[in-house]
Amino acid sequence: MSADAAAAGTGNPAARPAMNLFERFLTLWVALCIAAGIVLGQALPGLFTAIGDATVAQVNLPVAALIWLMVIPMLLKIDPAALAEVGRHWRGVATTVGVNWLVKPFSMALLGWLFIGHLFRPWLPAAQVDSYIAGLILLAAAPCTAMVFVWSNLVDGEPHFTLSQVALNDTIMVVAFAPIVGLLLGLSSIAVPWSTLVLSVVLYIVVPVIIAQLWRRSLLASGGPAALARALRRLGPVSLVALLATLVILFGLQGSEIVAQPLVILLLAVPIILQVYFNSTLAYLVNRALGTEWCVAGPSALIGASNFFELAVAAAIALFGFQSGAALATVVGVLVEVPVMLSVVRIVRATRGWYERGAAGSRPAH
Repeated sequence: MSADAAAAGTGNPAARPAMNLFERFLTLWVALCIAAGIVLGQALPGLFTAIGDATVAQVNLPVAALIWLMVIPMLLKIDPAALAEVGRHWRGVATTVGVNWLVKPFSMALLGWLFIGHLFRPWLPAAQVDSYIAGLILLAAAPCTAMVFVWSNLVDGEPHFTLSQVALNDTIMVVAFAPIVGLLLGLSSIAVPWSTLVLSVVLYIVVPVIIAQLWRRSLLASGGPAALARALRRLGPVSLVALLATLVILFGLQGSEIVAQPLVILLLAVPIILQVYFNSTLAYLVNRALGTEWCVAGPSALIGASNFFELAVAAAIALFGFQSGAALATVVGVLVEVPVMLSVVRIVRATRGWYERGAAGSRPAH
């Protein structure tokens, strides 16, 4: 999401990104868009109904356009050649891949079942409980693509590792997202609309990846890394504005339910926050046990815990609709992402001495 993350994808990983104004206050912007959406939804119900009805083959056209505006600039940063770097930091890569694909979706499904399906059920609208759990599963089923460049920078992460890990995760996501979501929704006894799920993967992962890589090659061929960096700087705000516009639409359609049930937002945040701390801690500890360098373990913990919430929002809308609990659950993920991940950054930085003492003892002798 950071335009400054261009350096991570232009062959100059040493020039790493900082958080810009939009990213630093993302939670505030999200909260303002929630409020704006609720107010506008009550004032202009006909407009939002028309937007919600603009659907072809189960795809809402306004939201599809906004999702592409979110996702393509992020994918433009990814250099497939970075996959060649994977072997250099194999301990960190193996740990992150394991947490991202073998632990995180399943731990979220378990937390969703425990908190939403059981402990919090009396305070939630009964008809939406399964949909909330589905949204949590979608949120955790794909690792973050863009903001991890920012988190890596904040923990002085090894930029080559971060870039290669994101490129590898994007490659895995093309083939793993649909099967994992389908499996976990099925285990949660939630009907899986497979045709819509596959369409979502093609529309929101495969096609944007192809467009972004063709565009990237064209920019590099015509103007080199400088042209790519300029394009990413211009496109950086577009992703965030598209995300915020999507939230206004979502809350314009969900406003009446949220006004009636404000406690839902807080209850949905609980399993999301817990899974972030659980998975980041797991990745950090496994890396320490393997003797991984701290500059790799830091971004590994953050990549292992963060979510590709843009894809989750798109998939939730496609699978369950604007006014579903699934769509709302994914938006809560956006709301808590920045403050929670910043707290993980602080923990990783504060424990560097402790980490390096233990990792040094675990590192194999050369």
